[in-house]
Amino acid sequence: MDQLEIFKALSNKTRLQILHWLKEPERYFPPQEHEDIHQVGVCVGQIQQKAGLNQSTISEYLSILQKAGLLKSTRIGQWTYYKRNEEAFLTLSQFITEEI
Repeated sequence: MDQLEIFKALSNKTRLQILHWLKEPERYFPPQEHEDIHQVGVCVGQIQQKAGLNQSTISEYLSILQKAGLLKSTRIGQWTYYKRNEEAFLTLSQFITEEI
């Protein structure tokens, strides 16, 4: 786990908001037609719509969060779905508690 990359990823209000929304996706996003929101995550288009930002900005933010290990992605057909990597949050929590 690269703590510096994680803290950089967390240093943006919108990226923090995305992580907050993905913590309880059923609360913040409408049901998806064909996919279980808990199994595969939330479609990029729904995240973009909720954030109110353009597609390229949201894609960049999601990529930063994924590279930091905070998100997992699943590609189904032409769609990409994102969900939180809960194991990374547990590791981060332990790091903060024990090291900082």
